[in-house]
Amino acid sequence: MASSLSNTMILCGIVSIGISMSAGVIANTSTRYQRDDLSETDQVRVSSVTQPTKDFSKAEKFEQKSAGAATSKKRVNKKSFSHSSGNLSFEGERDFKLGNSLFKKIWIASPSSTKASDGLGPLFNARSCQRCHLQDGRGHPPESNQDIATSMFLRLSVPPRTPEEIIAIETGTELRIAEPTYGGQLQDQAVTGLPAEGKMRISYQEKTVHLNGGETASLRAPSYRVEELAYGALDSEVMLSPRIAPPMIGLGLIEAIHEQDILALADPNDHDEDGISGKPSMVFDHDHREKILGRFGWKASNSSIHIQSANAFAGDIGLSTPDVPVPWGDCTINQPSCRSQPHGDQKHLGDGEAPKKVLDLVVFYSKNLAVPARRNVNDAEVLEGKELFYTSGCIGCHQPKYVTRRNAGQKELSFQLIWPYSDLLLHDMGEGLADNRPVGDASGREWRTAPLWGIGLTETVNGHTYFLHDGRARNLLEAILWHGGEAQPSRDTVVDMAPTERRSLLKFLESL
Repeated sequence: MASSLSNTMILCGIVSIGISMSAGVIANTSTRYQRDDLSETDQVRVSSVTQPTKDFSKAEKFEQKSAGAATSKKRVNKKSFSHSSGNLSFEGERDFKLGNSLFKKIWIASPSSTKASDGLGPLFNARSCQRCHLQDGRGHPPESNQDIATSMFLRLSVPPRTPEEIIAIETGTELRIAEPTYGGQLQDQAVTGLPAEGKMRISYQEKTVHLNGGETASLRAPSYRVEELAYGALDSEVMLSPRIAPPMIGLGLIEAIHEQDILALADPNDHDEDGISGKPSMVFDHDHREKILGRFGWKASNSSIHIQSANAFAGDIGLSTPDVPVPWGDCTINQPSCRSQPHGDQKHLGDGEAPKKVLDLVVFYSKNLAVPARRNVNDAEVLEGKELFYTSGCIGCHQPKYVTRRNAGQKELSFQLIWPYSDLLLHDMGEGLADNRPVGDASGREWRTAPLWGIGLTETVNGHTYFLHDGRARNLLEAILWHGGEAQPSRDTVVDMAPTERRSLLKFLESL
């Protein structure tokens, strides 16, 4: 498909149910939503294309190109998540490579002779972005409690208690209240001479699920604790939530989806009575003093790749940026020995340990990591699995396709037909997956629908098949069987399928 869809089919829907917002409250209205970047003619043309297909006899037009013209067509191998957008310009390739070098950059503690790499920590989870996002792909739990959990960590928070904290949570100016001593996440590494905060420990309990056809599956239910605490006890009301690093592919295209296309899918009160109650995560924009749509992170708590990257620099590596100008990272006032450590702020290089130019190049790199082309889209078993995925109700959350904004800010990401298989909304996933830790609009049972593109290449790229927010699922079937809440009916349908049907469903997912 050409970089512009103007000569092909264009996608975006005409939305019959509008959504009005006031302070993050979503209410259904009869207002007809229209995208502000498309003509009325375009909207009519694309309405039919956005509808889920009912023809499973063959692949849909352009279906192989999951990311439109930005799709990577390179050979499938361990580097399949590390290629640039297929339509990137020469100048874009230059910036992508520069960003890649910074994404892989190993940061070191201050003071050092290598000033451009100065500023690690003092507390951290990884020395580089790449060490969390392995091969730009999916992280995993540690194989044993003796291993450093580099691509996985624990989020920490406590309930709001003071009037100021309660107001901050209610108004959305804060998404959560950090644990008073250990901050927003547990850092299991530290610079020389400073103790790490502690060690995450995981234990699993197996439970058997019986499937139609005499088959069984085993699910491992994790529990989490923290040991070797170096700065005193955790707050008695601390809430822990594990996170593995998600894949980096297609982020720029997700950011380029028009807000109204996502909001149009929201039905928080289930007015259509289909059992699906997706709601948007509205996060506070401190620059403009208003709430905007969040779409990144396991609970959709970040509104842009820029903000997500700045927060990761601060929390994961301990690097300050112009957006998060704290050189001690996640060290709290109750960790004075941490805050007193040397830092790598050097004004002659720019504000922050990772100045604007560094952050901008990492953001550009993150925006342009390409989604690989689909495989076997016309395979009979894949097509059967696709039909089962659609008819089982999975697309109630895993929305197949969109067209990105015509004015996305980068031409290579603009006006592309993409197939992320996500509505990017929050859904109640049931008690089994609950972390019981609210973040902004997301309750302790709600998670953002994870995009599925590229999921079938996880083992090829990362050498494992651990899925869900904490990697508890050891394969795709286990990931499905953990679905509860709004997804319970679809999950039960999979349980009731004939074994050959389940294999076809998994074959479809492996083709994504």
